[in-house]
Amino acid sequence: MSLVNPNDSLERQNEKLLQIAQALMKRVEYGAEQSGAAYAQFERAALLEKRVRERTLELQRTLNLLHESNAQLSEANAQAEAARRNLADAIEAVSEGFALFDADERLVMCNTRFCMDFRDTTRDLSPGLSFDGYVARISRSAYLVLPDGETPESWSARRIRRHQNRHVMFNVQVRPGRWLQVSEHRTANGGTVVLQTDVTDLVRIERAERDRLRDKQAVMVRATLDHLNQGVGIFDDQGRLVGWNGKLGSLLTLDARRLQIGASFIGLIERLALDVEFTQGIDREGFQRWAMSRDYRAPISFEVTRGARTVLQVFGRGMPDGGFVVSVTDVTSEREAARRLFEMNEVLEQRVMERTLELEDALSAAERANASKSRFVAAASHDLLQPLSAAKLYISSLADRCQGTAEHSVLEKAESALNSAEQIIDALLDISKLDSDGTHFNVRSVMMSEILRPLSDEMSVLAERKGLELTIVDCNLIVESDPTYLRRIVQNLLGNAIRYTVQGKVLVGVRRNGGSARIEVWDTGPGIAEEDQNAIYEEFRRLDTKASSNEGLGLGLAIVERACARLGHPLGLWSEVGRGSCFMVNVPIAGHAPGTADARPRSARPVKLSHAGLIALMVENDPTLRRALSIMLESWGVNVIEAADAASALSLLDDLQLRPDVLLLDYQLGPGANGIGLYHAINDGAARPLPCAVISADRSPQLRQDCKSLGIELLAKPLDRHKLGRFLEEVAREMN
Repeated sequence: MSLVNPNDSLERQNEKLLQIAQALMKRVEYGAEQSGAAYAQFERAALLEKRVRERTLELQRTLNLLHESNAQLSEANAQAEAARRNLADAIEAVSEGFALFDADERLVMCNTRFCMDFRDTTRDLSPGLSFDGYVARISRSAYLVLPDGETPESWSARRIRRHQNRHVMFNVQVRPGRWLQVSEHRTANGGTVVLQTDVTDLVRIERAERDRLRDKQAVMVRATLDHLNQGVGIFDDQGRLVGWNGKLGSLLTLDARRLQIGASFIGLIERLALDVEFTQGIDREGFQRWAMSRDYRAPISFEVTRGARTVLQVFGRGMPDGGFVVSVTDVTSEREAARRLFEMNEVLEQRVMERTLELEDALSAAERANASKSRFVAAASHDLLQPLSAAKLYISSLADRCQGTAEHSVLEKAESALNSAEQIIDALLDISKLDSDGTHFNVRSVMMSEILRPLSDEMSVLAERKGLELTIVDCNLIVESDPTYLRRIVQNLLGNAIRYTVQGKVLVGVRRNGGSARIEVWDTGPGIAEEDQNAIYEEFRRLDTKASSNEGLGLGLAIVERACARLGHPLGLWSEVGRGSCFMVNVPIAGHAPGTADARPRSARPVKLSHAGLIALMVENDPTLRRALSIMLESWGVNVIEAADAASALSLLDDLQLRPDVLLLDYQLGPGANGIGLYHAINDGAARPLPCAVISADRSPQLRQDCKSLGIELLAKPLDRHKLGRFLEEVAREMN
């Protein structure tokens, strides 16, 4: 039990304690002396007084702190109240309607302009109002102009959905004829600030500008319609005429008095002239059903005839607002031209067919004549070589008997003439074999040293006679070719180099060229002019007219070209007048070592192409390679259409009106053109692209990827005839 009431003030408690202390002191001084506890009571009273004094000091300090806190709290409250008044004044000074909702969607404060245009809701705008309640009151306001088909409930639901976004801005219309822009923004603590801005003047200016533009646009549309060569009619979603031009009435022979704003589409159709006949599977009723449909209208196009000759094309298309547009075009001249063109095409097709039959007969006759020529040359060469060999033996025997006489020199010249005749017959026989479709080559792995070493021994004597330096660099590469014909190719090139080189040297070597070996024959002869570099491969064509007939009749290079073409060995030439020449033959390197190679003879001509009758378009800007490829393909039974560039190829196909079976395109076709682009141009609009092979020395990954994505075969240069043959056989198999 406490002697002091704790509910008393500190002053009252202190007063009571002083009274208690005085009473105790008096009792100690004047109390009964016989009590032995007096002194003890005095000590207790002194101790109690000390504690009371300490308690009093603590209470005094606490009271001082309390006074200071109360003073600070009063000052803070005053500052908060001042800030609140300042904020309220600032909000009130804003020219827009302002409202602040807290994180719990409760109204904290708003200014007098907020919802001022909704007078029947202002009395409900008090702190604590929920956001949903605010939206509900606005939606039911008599001053809110709801959009067509909108109810207060649907408008309120749409408004609440918009409120889910952090930033919202939209316009509402209020009576009488005013517009408010409402914008919402989230605060950092999750509250919402709502602003209402009067944008009536802006909306009115915008509408005035829109009306002005609409009027100007209407004038432009009218001018445009009047200048069109087609008749145009514009109808609204109810099928009423809202716009047209004079051409419409003249084409459909409609009375001008009928073409008025609001005229019914059905009425106009019914008033069409009786001589207007609907064709192409649609009639008047079908056209009316399309025009009056409430669903999506697909574009419609058909033709009608008026009278005996006039043809009109009618086109109709629906518009987003439910209306539709009808245009009428006079296509009489176009249809008449098409009819005449069709008749001309029939006549031309008949002429082309007749000409084709004539060409086929001529081609068959030429092929028979060529086959007969080849058989005759082969038989005649065989029959001529036997008596020539006998004559040479007789002359040799007679020359041995006439040693040292004047007749010996005559016999030597006769023997030399017989040797020349034998060489010519051998050359003619080789050309006949190479031109024959039945020629087969023994293609196998060949050591280049087996070709070069015998030639070195044979040709060194001829070079020494002319005082030339002959160098043949040995090579241990293994190539894939027919050894007999490869030796004949190198022999003819080397013989030509020695024959036409007056002084200097002749060099033969082999270089690696990717997956092929390039045989090069260099000389320091007179060189070949650029304009003559294609003519040297023609039969009996010699640029050195001073050379004697004993030095050949110009068949060596013709044999070389045909053999390279049939074997698929690209033949090249570099030459400069006065410096010399270099003939180059690319031969594929074999894929395995000697002894493991397949020694079975392989035909250089794909056997499955002989009766396929393929028509190939070959575009190659190198005339030498183009000629070699043409000879090889024609020997396989492939009909070749040649072109030097992309423009020539497209023009040739357009003139022939022929679609080939396969495309063989060089990738580099000059500046700005390549095989891929030509492939796209030829197949433009075709239902199925033509099989195509691109021939290129470009080995970049990008070209490989482009060809792979288009399904095009990529054949690398130097061209592998076996790969080309397999590609053409695959095309022939797909055709059958």
